[in-house]
Amino acid sequence: MKKNITRTKNQQKEAKMRKSRKEKGGRGGKQTVGLDLGDRTSRYCTVDEDGGTRKEGKLATTRSGLNDLLGKMPPSRVVLEAGTHSPWVSWQVEQMGHEVIVANPHKVKLITQSTRKNDRIDAQKLAQLAVANVALLSPIRHRGAEAHADLAVIRARAELMEARTALINSARGLVKPMGERLRKCDADQVGEALAEGMSEAARRAIGGY
Repeated sequence: MKKNITRTKNQQKEAKMRKSRKEKGGRGGKQTVGLDLGDRTSRYCTVDEDGGTRKEGKLATTRSGLNDLLGKMPPSRVVLEAGTHSPWVSWQVEQMGHEVIVANPHKVKLITQSTRKNDRIDAQKLAQLAVANVALLSPIRHRGAEAHADLAVIRARAELMEARTALINSARGLVKPMGERLRKCDADQVGEALAEGMSEAARRAIGGY
């Protein structure tokens, strides 16, 4: 009889501990938040240690929107898919003291090949997969903010070079049907002087000179 009473008390104690962990947000007091990023608005879904949905809703895809959702939240695990906004979002979320997992969308078939593709389901699935097994998300790691900024400069310069080459080739193609031809030169030497000696119509077509 005494053993049964002790066992019952222990079971009640364990139940209270499980309830306390859920109220705090999962294992070790850390809840999991699935965040599906949109260009202007995003969806979020928080789940408990068993993957059960606790709360879900929308937020603006802005720094203030993230602060409103996560700024006062206790340290949590935040899961999001890699995409346009994921670099800066992951940096900001980490600065708030949360753990960040960036999922590879090409590997997460449960999300990318879902027949019921929508933001709410994505946010929920991200959180539930993280609770079940983080490896299912094939996590990636973004470059740091400084490295990302340097890469952006390199890409911008490459885009400008490509655009300049396209414009020069377009100008050459525009004057050929007029029986004229731009002389060969390096791209750095292209300017108004290149149109000297050409007809008024050709000059107007390539630059309005």
